[in-house]
Amino acid sequence: MSFFQGKTYFISGASRGIGKAIALKLASAGANIIIAAKSVEAHPKLEGTIYTAAAEIEQAGGKALPVFCDIREEATIIEAIAAGVARFGRIDGVINNASAISLTNTEQTPAKKFDLMHQINVRGTYLVTQHCLPYLKQSDAAHILTLSPPLDMNPKWFKHSVAYTISKFNMTMLAMGWAAEFKEQGIAANSLWPMTTIATAAVNNLLGGVEMIQRSRSPEIMADAVFYILQQNPAMYTGQQLLDEGVLKQAGITDFDRYAISPGIALQKDLFLD
Repeated sequence: MSFFQGKTYFISGASRGIGKAIALKLASAGANIIIAAKSVEAHPKLEGTIYTAAAEIEQAGGKALPVFCDIREEATIIEAIAAGVARFGRIDGVINNASAISLTNTEQTPAKKFDLMHQINVRGTYLVTQHCLPYLKQSDAAHILTLSPPLDMNPKWFKHSVAYTISKFNMTMLAMGWAAEFKEQGIAANSLWPMTTIATAAVNNLLGGVEMIQRSRSPEIMADAVFYILQQNPAMYTGQQLLDEGVLKQAGITDFDRYAISPGIALQKDLFLD
Protein backbone atom coordinates (compact mmCIF):
# COMPACT_ATOMS: atom_id res chain seq x y z
CA MET A 1 0.00 0.00 0.00
CA SER A 2 1.21 3.52 -0.81
CA PHE A 3 2.59 5.58 2.07
CA PHE A 4 0.03 8.28 1.26
CA GLN A 5 -3.02 6.04 1.01
CA GLY A 6 -5.64 7.40 3.39
CA LYS A 7 -3.49 10.27 4.70
CA THR A 8 -4.92 13.78 4.60
CA TYR A 9 -3.16 17.05 3.76
CA PHE A 10 -4.40 20.60 4.24
CA ILE A 11 -2.96 22.75 1.44
CA SER A 12 -3.54 26.50 1.47
CA GLY A 13 -3.84 28.04 -1.99
CA ALA A 14 -4.23 24.64 -3.65
CA SER A 15 -6.51 25.75 -6.49
CA ARG A 16 -3.63 26.53 -8.86
CA GLY A 17 0.14 26.74 -9.33
CA ILE A 18 2.52 25.05 -6.93
CA GLY A 19 -0.23 24.24 -4.44
CA LYS A 20 -2.26 22.36 -7.04
CA ALA A 21 0.82 20.55 -8.37
CA ILE A 22 1.56 19.32 -4.85
CA ALA A 23 -2.06 18.24 -4.40
CA LEU A 24 -2.03 16.28 -7.67
CA LYS A 25 1.23 14.51 -6.82
CA LEU A 26 0.00 13.44 -3.38
CA ALA A 27 -3.38 12.46 -4.81
CA SER A 28 -1.70 10.23 -7.39
CA ALA A 29 -0.46 8.14 -4.44
CA GLY A 30 -3.87 8.00 -2.79
CA ALA A 31 -3.85 10.99 -0.45
CA ASN A 32 -6.88 13.01 0.62
CA ILE A 33 -6.54 16.74 -0.06
CA ILE A 34 -8.29 19.61 1.69
CA ILE A 35 -8.18 22.32 -0.98
CA ALA A 36 -8.26 25.49 1.11
CA ALA A 37 -8.45 28.57 -1.13
CA LYS A 38 -10.53 31.61 -2.01
CA SER A 39 -11.05 30.71 -5.66
CA VAL A 40 -14.70 29.72 -5.84
CA GLU A 41 -15.27 31.54 -9.15
CA ALA A 42 -13.08 31.73 -12.26
CA HIS A 43 -10.80 34.76 -12.48
CA PRO A 44 -9.96 36.38 -15.85
CA LYS A 45 -6.21 36.38 -15.14
CA LEU A 46 -5.97 33.25 -12.98
CA GLU A 47 -6.99 29.81 -14.13
CA GLY A 48 -8.84 27.35 -11.97
CA THR A 49 -11.06 27.24 -8.90
CA ILE A 50 -11.22 24.96 -5.86
CA TYR A 51 -13.83 22.94 -7.77
CA THR A 52 -11.81 22.45 -10.96
CA ALA A 53 -8.79 21.54 -8.81
CA ALA A 54 -10.92 19.01 -6.90
CA ALA A 55 -11.99 17.38 -10.17
CA GLU A 56 -8.34 17.04 -11.26
CA ILE A 57 -7.33 15.63 -7.87
CA GLU A 58 -10.08 13.01 -7.98
CA GLN A 59 -9.02 12.12 -11.53
CA ALA A 60 -5.43 11.72 -10.31
CA GLY A 61 -6.54 9.06 -7.85
CA GLY A 62 -7.03 10.90 -4.58
CA LYS A 63 -10.00 12.31 -2.73
CA ALA A 64 -10.59 16.04 -2.57
CA LEU A 65 -12.59 18.43 -0.46
CA PRO A 66 -12.85 21.89 -2.04
CA VAL A 67 -13.51 24.38 0.73
CA PHE A 68 -13.56 28.18 0.68
CA CYS A 69 -10.83 29.50 2.94
CA ASP A 70 -9.47 33.04 3.15
CA ILE A 71 -6.57 32.60 5.57
CA ARG A 72 -6.85 36.27 6.53
CA GLU A 73 -10.11 35.29 8.25
CA GLU A 74 -9.59 32.95 11.20
CA ALA A 75 -13.20 31.77 11.13
CA THR A 76 -12.82 30.39 7.59
CA ILE A 77 -9.66 28.51 8.62
CA ILE A 78 -11.49 26.90 11.54
CA GLU A 79 -14.44 26.01 9.28
CA ALA A 80 -12.20 24.57 6.55
CA ILE A 81 -10.32 22.37 9.01
CA ALA A 82 -13.56 21.20 10.64
CA ALA A 83 -15.00 20.31 7.23
CA GLY A 84 -11.83 18.43 6.29
CA VAL A 85 -11.80 16.42 9.52
CA ALA A 86 -15.51 15.69 9.20
CA ARG A 87 -14.89 14.31 5.71
CA PHE A 88 -11.57 12.50 6.17
CA GLY A 89 -11.21 12.05 9.94
CA ARG A 90 -7.62 13.25 10.17
CA ILE A 91 -4.92 15.71 9.10
CA ASP A 92 -1.40 14.36 8.62
CA GLY A 93 0.26 17.40 7.14
CA VAL A 94 -0.05 21.10 6.45
CA ILE A 95 1.40 22.75 3.35
CA ASN A 96 1.58 26.51 3.93
CA ASN A 97 1.56 27.51 0.28
CA ALA A 98 -0.73 30.55 0.09
CA SER A 99 1.23 33.77 -0.23
CA ALA A 100 0.91 37.38 -1.38
CA ILE A 101 3.68 39.22 -3.20
CA SER A 102 4.50 42.83 -3.98
CA LEU A 103 8.06 43.51 -5.13
CA THR A 104 7.85 47.19 -4.27
CA ASN A 105 10.07 49.49 -2.25
CA THR A 106 9.03 51.38 0.85
CA GLU A 107 7.63 54.41 -0.99
CA GLN A 108 5.61 52.21 -3.34
CA THR A 109 4.18 49.80 -0.73
CA PRO A 110 1.06 51.34 0.82
CA ALA A 111 -0.36 50.08 4.10
CA LYS A 112 -2.93 47.97 2.26
CA LYS A 113 -0.25 45.97 0.44
CA PHE A 114 1.96 45.71 3.52
CA ASP A 115 -0.97 44.43 5.56
CA LEU A 116 -2.05 41.96 2.86
CA MET A 117 1.39 40.31 2.75
CA HIS A 118 1.61 40.04 6.51
CA GLN A 119 -1.99 38.90 6.95
CA ILE A 120 -1.55 36.07 4.42
CA ASN A 121 2.14 35.16 4.57
CA VAL A 122 2.70 35.46 8.31
CA ARG A 123 -0.56 35.58 10.25
CA GLY A 124 -2.39 33.20 7.90
CA THR A 125 0.43 30.66 7.96
CA TYR A 126 0.52 30.89 11.75
CA LEU A 127 -3.23 30.42 12.21
CA VAL A 128 -3.55 27.55 9.71
CA THR A 129 -0.80 25.67 11.53
CA GLN A 130 -2.17 26.51 14.97
CA HIS A 131 -5.64 25.20 14.19
CA CYS A 132 -4.33 22.03 12.51
CA LEU A 133 -2.18 21.15 15.53
CA PRO A 134 -4.71 19.03 17.45
CA TYR A 135 -4.94 16.69 14.45
CA LEU A 136 -1.22 16.71 13.63
CA LYS A 137 -0.57 15.50 17.18
CA GLN A 138 -2.64 12.39 16.41
CA SER A 139 -0.63 11.48 13.30
CA ASP A 140 2.53 9.36 13.27
CA ALA A 141 3.65 11.09 10.05
CA ALA A 142 2.94 14.74 10.87
CA HIS A 143 4.65 17.40 8.78
CA ILE A 144 4.33 21.17 8.64
CA LEU A 145 5.88 22.40 5.41
CA THR A 146 6.09 26.13 4.73
CA LEU A 147 7.01 27.43 1.28
CA SER A 148 9.48 30.17 2.15
CA PRO A 149 13.15 30.95 1.51
CA PRO A 150 16.28 30.20 3.54
CA LEU A 151 17.12 33.00 5.94
CA ASP A 152 19.83 35.33 4.66
CA MET A 153 20.51 38.69 6.29
CA ASN A 154 22.39 40.12 3.29
CA PRO A 155 20.93 43.64 2.86
CA LYS A 156 20.51 43.09 -0.89
CA TRP A 157 17.45 40.92 -0.25
CA PHE A 158 15.82 43.74 1.72
CA LYS A 159 16.90 46.69 -0.41
CA HIS A 160 14.26 46.62 -3.15
CA SER A 161 11.23 45.01 -1.47
CA VAL A 162 11.67 45.03 2.28
CA ALA A 163 7.99 44.48 3.12
CA TYR A 164 7.76 41.30 1.03
CA THR A 165 11.15 40.03 2.15
CA ILE A 166 10.43 40.29 5.85
CA SER A 167 7.05 38.60 5.38
CA LYS A 168 8.66 35.59 3.64
CA PHE A 169 11.53 35.39 6.14
CA ASN A 170 8.94 35.48 8.92
CA MET A 171 7.38 32.35 7.42
CA THR A 172 10.72 30.58 7.62
CA MET A 173 11.23 31.73 11.20
CA LEU A 174 7.82 30.30 12.06
CA ALA A 175 8.88 26.97 10.57
CA MET A 176 12.12 26.92 12.54
CA GLY A 177 10.29 27.87 15.73
CA TRP A 178 7.76 25.09 15.22
CA ALA A 179 10.51 22.53 14.57
CA ALA A 180 11.89 23.22 18.03
CA GLU A 181 8.50 23.62 19.72
CA PHE A 182 6.96 20.41 18.39
CA LYS A 183 10.04 18.16 18.23
CA GLU A 184 9.11 16.22 21.36
CA GLN A 185 5.64 15.66 19.92
CA GLY A 186 7.07 14.13 16.76
CA ILE A 187 5.79 16.82 14.41
CA ALA A 188 8.24 17.91 11.71
CA ALA A 189 8.47 21.51 10.53
CA ASN A 190 10.58 22.62 7.58
CA SER A 191 10.66 25.35 4.95
CA LEU A 192 11.03 24.68 1.23
CA TRP A 193 11.99 27.03 -1.59
CA PRO A 194 12.76 26.57 -5.31
CA MET A 195 16.23 27.08 -6.76
CA THR A 196 14.74 28.67 -9.88
CA THR A 197 11.62 30.62 -10.71
CA ILE A 198 8.59 28.38 -11.14
CA ALA A 199 6.15 28.74 -14.03
CA THR A 200 3.09 30.06 -12.22
CA ALA A 201 0.60 32.89 -12.68
CA ALA A 202 2.62 35.01 -10.24
CA VAL A 203 5.73 34.75 -12.41
CA ASN A 204 3.75 35.40 -15.57
CA ASN A 205 1.72 38.33 -14.22
CA LEU A 206 4.14 39.97 -11.78
CA LEU A 207 7.72 38.88 -12.38
CA GLY A 208 8.48 39.03 -16.06
CA GLY A 209 5.80 37.48 -18.23
CA VAL A 210 6.38 34.93 -20.96
CA GLU A 211 10.15 35.51 -21.10
CA MET A 212 10.52 34.64 -17.42
CA ILE A 213 8.24 31.62 -17.81
CA GLN A 214 10.59 30.28 -20.50
CA ARG A 215 13.47 30.49 -18.01
CA SER A 216 11.53 28.72 -15.27
CA ARG A 217 10.84 25.17 -14.16
CA SER A 218 7.44 23.54 -13.87
CA PRO A 219 5.67 23.37 -10.48
CA GLU A 220 6.17 19.59 -10.57
CA ILE A 221 9.71 20.00 -9.23
CA MET A 222 8.31 21.42 -6.00
CA ALA A 223 5.62 18.73 -5.91
CA ASP A 224 8.23 15.98 -6.23
CA ALA A 225 10.28 17.54 -3.43
CA VAL A 226 7.23 17.70 -1.16
CA PHE A 227 6.41 14.08 -2.03
CA TYR A 228 9.82 13.03 -0.69
CA ILE A 229 9.79 15.27 2.40
CA LEU A 230 6.42 14.06 3.67
CA GLN A 231 7.62 10.44 3.64
CA GLN A 232 10.54 11.17 5.96
CA ASN A 233 10.54 10.37 9.68
CA PRO A 234 9.16 13.55 11.30
CA ALA A 235 11.25 13.01 14.41
CA MET A 236 14.45 13.18 12.34
CA TYR A 237 13.67 15.25 9.24
CA THR A 238 12.87 18.61 10.80
CA GLY A 239 14.22 22.10 11.38
CA GLN A 240 15.63 22.44 7.87
CA GLN A 241 15.54 25.29 5.37
CA LEU A 242 15.30 23.16 2.26
CA LEU A 243 15.76 23.83 -1.46
CA ASP A 244 13.96 21.73 -4.06
CA GLU A 245 17.13 20.58 -5.85
CA GLY A 246 18.78 19.51 -2.61
CA VAL A 247 15.74 17.49 -1.56
CA LEU A 248 15.51 15.73 -4.91
CA LYS A 249 19.20 14.85 -4.80
CA GLN A 250 18.49 13.18 -1.44
CA ALA A 251 15.72 11.29 -3.25
CA GLY A 252 18.22 10.12 -5.87
CA ILE A 253 17.06 12.44 -8.65
CA THR A 254 19.87 14.16 -10.54
CA ASP A 255 18.28 14.91 -13.92
CA PHE A 256 16.47 18.24 -13.57
CA ASP A 257 16.10 18.90 -17.30
CA ARG A 258 12.66 17.29 -17.29
CA TYR A 259 11.36 20.15 -15.16
CA ALA A 260 12.55 22.93 -17.49
CA ILE A 261 9.81 24.76 -19.38
CA SER A 262 12.26 25.37 -22.24
CA PRO A 263 15.18 22.91 -22.04
CA GLY A 264 18.45 24.49 -23.09
CA ILE A 265 17.48 28.02 -22.07
CA ALA A 266 19.37 29.42 -19.07
CA LEU A 267 17.29 29.19 -15.91
CA GLN A 268 16.42 32.17 -13.70
CA LYS A 269 17.55 31.79 -10.09
CA ASP A 270 14.70 32.41 -7.71
CA LEU A 271 14.46 35.40 -5.42
CA PHE A 272 16.57 35.22 -2.24
CA LEU A 273 19.16 32.87 -3.75
CA ASP A 274 22.65 33.78 -4.98
